[in-house]
Amino acid sequence: MKLLRPVLLAVVFAGAFYYFTTYRSGQFHPTSWFARPAKVEITEAAAVEPFDSEEQNNISVYRKNIDSVVNITSRAVTFDFFYGLVPQEGQGSGFIIDKEGHVLTNYHVIADARQVEVTLHNRKKYRATVIGTDRSHDLAVIQIKGSEFTPMVLGDSGKLQVGQKVYAIGNPFGLSGTMTRGIISSIRPVQEPDGMQIDEAIQTDAAINPGNSGGPLLNWHGEVIGINTMIASNVGQSAGIGFAIPVNTAKAVLNDLVTLGRVRRPALGVRTIPITPELAEQMGLAADNGLLVVQVVPGGAADRAGLKGGTERAYLGNIPIMVGGDLIVAIDGQDVQDQQDLSQVMNNHRAGDTVRLTMYRGKKKMDVSVVLGEAREQV
Repeated sequence: MKLLRPVLLAVVFAGAFYYFTTYRSGQFHPTSWFARPAKVEITEAAAVEPFDSEEQNNISVYRKNIDSVVNITSRAVTFDFFYGLVPQEGQGSGFIIDKEGHVLTNYHVIADARQVEVTLHNRKKYRATVIGTDRSHDLAVIQIKGSEFTPMVLGDSGKLQVGQKVYAIGNPFGLSGTMTRGIISSIRPVQEPDGMQIDEAIQTDAAINPGNSGGPLLNWHGEVIGINTMIASNVGQSAGIGFAIPVNTAKAVLNDLVTLGRVRRPALGVRTIPITPELAEQMGLAADNGLLVVQVVPGGAADRAGLKGGTERAYLGNIPIMVGGDLIVAIDGQDVQDQQDLSQVMNNHRAGDTVRLTMYRGKKKMDVSVVLGEAREQV
């Protein structure tokens, strides 16, 4: 009997504790040791801070150009061994270049497309027509029919500097109206996946992803300085290395693309070999560097301007060449030392343009004007 009293008292106390703390509240929950305040007190900013100058510029560039950047959807049909003809859809970007609705983009964005659709930032959709293509430069112009289009301002990519600020606007992964920011990391020649080379490609760390292709790369004024075209990545996404085609390359061919549907690729009409100081010394040339004219294409631009090819047979290693021709050292005041330099000069011109060649004929230095021909055999 003495043993039951303590047990009974313990049961009574436990029951009373349970009643007042849990059962009486009408629900089962842990006891709260903190009182609930009548109102939450938070610290708020006194006033909205104004944007700093850098933020203001970012916003200005975006607002100035967003209505001119478009989303491009291309639809094609591919053949599958098991399923036959299979519809395929791709996405990219582009930007309006005039009030007539011409849109500049990458060739690979619309290549082989049977149907092209353009969506503006205001979500209006248009069926687009392919106007002209330039596979060699990975450029294309399409057109949409409408009114009140806002064209972008095309800048100058001729004097870009590593370190200057750039912006990319496009539709990465289909996320329309996206802007990223970075700097020019380098300017270098790069080869695209299809083997085509971009001379003086603009390398940037501004995030570029699938869907950005064909979109504009802008300077801090909001002017187009490049066309975003590819990334270097092992995972197919931005790794901080993107490339853009210089806008000057596009400007040189835009008129042909719109008026002819193709590019009248300029041709000098010569076959050349690069000269090094060692070769110059062996051949007794008047300059240490340049392009030695081995052969002049009959009836070509150089032939019409009076350039001379080689007249004496010699060997460069085991390769027979003709020496004694003119030595080209500059075009329009720009030094040319190899075929890549010549290609860069040609990319800034089209057939029919006149260029000034600085060259040596023997020991005599002279300037010759050449009206560039058309390389019809090129794509």
